[in-house]
Parts: sequence; structure tokens; C-alpha cells
Amino acid sequence: MKKTHSVEEYIQESKFREALRILRELILSTGLNESLKWNAPVYDLDGKNILGLGAFKNHFGIWFFNGALLNDKKGLLVNAQEKTKAMRQMRFELVSDINTKAVIAYINEAIENQKLGKEIKLEKTKMIIIPESLKQALKTQKQLQSCFNALSPFKQKEYCEYIATAKREATVENRLQKISPMILKGIGLNDKYKNC
Repeated sequence: MKKTHSVEEYIQESKFREALRILRELILSTGLNESLKWNAPVYDLDGKNILGLGAFKNHFGIWFFNGALLNDKKGLLVNAQEKTKAMRQMRFELVSDINTKAVIAYINEAIENQKLGKEIKLEKTKMIIIPESLKQALKTQKQLQSCFNALSPFKQKEYCEYIATAKREATVENRLQKISPMILKGIGLNDKYKNC
């Protein structure tokens, strides 16, 4: 989705606009604050992110920042990615899939968890393991190494994981070619998604 400048514009640009309007009204009825972060609507309580609203190619829904703490008695939550520890999504494909009572119950539970100070503390790993192929590229290109070393540990880790998760050698090479100019510019792998 292209960069939007308001929640209204985000909703209007989506093919799921009717459904997003319904979810937005439900969320706002709980008293959460609304803002646009990461190019999507995000709702917080006293500055702490509780949930977000999102539209994707084949579905739309709500993601809960500390969704793993929700009881999920109705089995409505999915883990967005295998490695995601805290975040959970409530996905829908049709407006008729929205059970407003269940949505409100999950939102209220997430709000209550925040009020109680419940949150999942993510483990921070200090050591960055540089894949051999990236290590070789850094060794042979001194400017690349200098720029890589100047990156924050988080950005370095993003690049290392990106290379390490490639299964084929051709993919490793393609990824190295893609990231080298980005490293030289001092930007992170996913910086373009962090415009908030």
C-alpha cells in the first residue's frame, strides 16, 4: 500500500474500506487513542501501543501487540510469523466474518492487560552472528565493512538474518547484491517500512 497521511486515507485506499470502518468504530468506542504509525492505524493507551488495524491482499484485521497474553477462548488469533513472540492477528476475509462482540471482548482484554502492566519482554541477544557469505563480502570490500560496522546492532542483525535465511546459494548472492548499496547508504533493511 502506498504511503498514507491519515487513517481516513488509509481506509479509503483499501478494498476492505467498509470492513475497516466497522473495525475502526469498534476500536474507537473503547476510548483508545488513534494515530498513524508504520503507515497503518495504531491505537494506544497512554502512549503504549495496544493494537493496530491492517488491510492486506487477501484479508484485513486487527493485530494485538501483546496478543500472546490474550486468552483467545474463541481461537480467533493467529501468529503472524513463526518467529513472532508477542504479536497476534485477528484476521477476516469478509465483513460478515466480523463478530463485533468478540472483537470488543478481545480489545477490552488487551486494554485491561495494559492497565495491569502485562507485557511480553522480548529477549535481547547481544551477539550478532554474521553469515559466512556476508563475512566474505565485508572482508573483500573495506568500505562495505566500515559502513556495516557503523550500523546499529539491530540493523546489522536484520541484514545477517536476511542472508542467513536464504536457502539457495543464488538467493544468497541476489540478497548480497540487494543489501550492499543499502549498507553503503547507512540504511536498515526495513527502514522504508518504518515511516511513522
